[in-house]
Amino acid sequence: MTALHLADAGEAADLAAFLARLIHYDRAAAVRLQGSGTALAVFGRPPSFEVLAIRTARLAKPYENGLDASLDVTVSAGELLESIDESAATALVPTAVTGPPWAGVLPPRGGWRQEPGLPAPDTVRAMVASAVTEFRSRIGELAPERRTRAELDRIGREIWSRPIGDTELPVRAAHAAQSLGFLRPAARAAVPNEAALALLSSGTWLRLRTPYGSIAVRRAGLGALDVSVR
Repeated sequence: MTALHLADAGEAADLAAFLARLIHYDRAAAVRLQGSGTALAVFGRPPSFEVLAIRTARLAKPYENGLDASLDVTVSAGELLESIDESAATALVPTAVTGPPWAGVLPPRGGWRQEPGLPAPDTVRAMVASAVTEFRSRIGELAPERRTRAELDRIGREIWSRPIGDTELPVRAAHAAQSLGFLRPAARAAVPNEAALALLSSGTWLRLRTPYGSIAVRRAGLGALDVSVR
């Protein structure tokens, strides 16, 4: 079984926290692992957010058992979480599983460029909080007979599809970032506030990058163009 040697206990703890959050939304969650050398990327898709979450981790050394060049496999998030030994900063790669459809379509590796118009981190967090409050308020105002799944989905789509600032990034991307622990308050960030968030684009993809992970989402209305199938 392939052993991952993470750079330190902090990397192991952060990876475990990310996996735990994914499992909170989907107990049967799968993640796609891609790694080369001493860099590991973990891709996951929390249900309902309609985004792709990306968490990177630093490895202390390349993989064992002959996998010293690259790694690309889809596995159970729960099994990977159970294998993490935070004190030893290690994890074992579980047996591969048949990945969900999203695992075959990932954002491009290169060609990213920064996009203007993203508000300051505090403003983005405030937009998420306001959207959550509005959603709860509007749901609470519904008569019991109108509180159907279709109506809840309609309200959710209206609120979470709104753009953030002068960008095409929907609020649901920032909501996902906050729910997965990527959108932390500036006081806890290890980088200056102005560098805490960045919006990047490549083809039909938008990526909200934070110091703790990224959220990727397809631009609205562009269909299945420019996908990267791997």
